[in-house]
Amino acid sequence: FTISSPANAVIGRYNLTLLVTSGNKIYSRFLGQFVLLFNPWCPGDEVYMANENERQEYVLNENGIIFVGNAKYMEARGWYYGQFQDQLLNICLTMLDLSLYYRQDAAIDVSRRGDPKYVGRVISSMINGNDNDNGVLLGKWQGSFHSHENPSRWDGSVVILQKWRQDNYKPVQYGQCWVFAGVMCTVLRCLGIPTRLVSNFNSAHDVDRNLSIDKYYDSSGKSLNIGKDSTWDYHVWNESWFIRPDLGASYNGWQVLDATPQEQSK
Repeated sequence: FTISSPANAVIGRYNLTLLVTSGNKIYSRFLGQFVLLFNPWCPGDEVYMANENERQEYVLNENGIIFVGNAKYMEARGWYYGQFQDQLLNICLTMLDLSLYYRQDAAIDVSRRGDPKYVGRVISSMINGNDNDNGVLLGKWQGSFHSHENPSRWDGSVVILQKWRQDNYKPVQYGQCWVFAGVMCTVLRCLGIPTRLVSNFNSAHDVDRNLSIDKYYDSSGKSLNIGKDSTWDYHVWNESWFIRPDLGASYNGWQVLDATPQEQSK
């Protein structure tokens, strides 16, 4: 027999049971489990990507380059996504079940897992451990790293995700923006959502949403430390490919997701 699932079906683990009716008797037999994922090859799926070369790059490629550094000295770091390695899929599916969304209302959370923008937001929250939600990584940008892993030493997602699982889902120490983005890319590709990384140099961090970076000085020209806006040497985030029926066709395509913890996004 053939199973044909709707293009917008909820992703995750399924139990397959066969019911046989004979007269007034019903027999039940458990046949096994299967996993349903987003499908970029399916034209009806919201993550459908028409170009095969792009599917090979943004879904199937397990290796990539992340650009870091500063505008005058850009460094290319190799990164191993490893989204098809053993146990990675189980880890990624468990990540969904550990989220605050699932713990607050499991039925509603699971019912929304056919929506890539919802799944993207859940994963974005779970990649960092700043919300007391068993997230994958803790961020650290200054001070000593001698008692834990220096973020600059990571070169792939697999060892981070495996360590997270082995430590009973305690956040791995430590990550910075490119590490959060690399791990997020692994998880989303593993679930079938086409995903890439974006690096931006001289990256504006505007905390009061007035679309400007504000600096304050006294009458003698001395800098005043009263504004929290800043400009980072660089920042790395993710873009995932899916349509936006909630916003209209002009917004279809690459969607920004950023797992680096700063302000809460709600």
